[in-house]
Amino acid sequence: MDPRHPAVAGRFYPGTAAEIRRALGALFPSPPPDAVDAKMILCPHAGWIYSGAICAETVARVNVPRTCLLLGPNHTGMGAPVSLWSGGPWRIPGAEIPVDADLARRLVATGGFAPDRAAHRYEHCLEVIVPMLWARNPEVHIVPVVLGGLALADCLELGSRIAGVLSRRDDPVLVVVSSDMSHYVPAEIARRKDALALAHVEAVDPQGLYTTVVEHDISMCGFIPATVGLATARALGATRGTIVRYGNSGEASGDFDRVVGYAGAIVC
Repeated sequence: MDPRHPAVAGRFYPGTAAEIRRALGALFPSPPPDAVDAKMILCPHAGWIYSGAICAETVARVNVPRTCLLLGPNHTGMGAPVSLWSGGPWRIPGAEIPVDADLARRLVATGGFAPDRAAHRYEHCLEVIVPMLWARNPEVHIVPVVLGGLALADCLELGSRIAGVLSRRDDPVLVVVSSDMSHYVPAEIARRKDALALAHVEAVDPQGLYTTVVEHDISMCGFIPATVGLATARALGATRGTIVRYGNSGEASGDFDRVVGYAGAIVC
């Protein structure tokens, strides 16, 4: 099957293999932290200059298994509402990341996923995380899923279907949720609002996250994949989330009047 070619290499992250290696050497913590087995992680997806350090520290603190299920928000409006990549491997500069075809087939068989390429072709939210997963485990396989607007009940049902499939596997699968936090508000407002949402990540409370984001008008672009991810993790026995680090774009740009918030979290 045709591979997916990089859509944002050279813009959101470096465009050559050598530049990626150098950037990751600076972004990953040194010395490496102790890594834990996790059900889910939450990672930001802005350009590496803004959120790369938070994403890298989060990925560094978990064991990256052979298969990762990637859940991210649809920024382009293209493709199906629940879009599972139906093509071949994902290429990044210097590497080609295989798709776990067996897991993809099993997810599609639940009836909750549409095989699709359109939603993924120009979407950045998963691509910017893939080089970091590959750096931690060069044997990693992925199943990319991009989600559009879903009601809470649909998110919970999707999480239940995913958990049902994952619970029948002998090998572990890490659910990787891609999301930024509040968008284009003063830094203090972002921190206050984002704390409300992240409290539900810590509590592994998918319903609480969804309703809090809606009721408090928190512009967390990936709250739908985060709700699905938390529902999956909770059904698989996760009981606690840990915030690895929180920050915002102002730390790189110097503009704290209009920031995007970023958070990394681990759910075990």
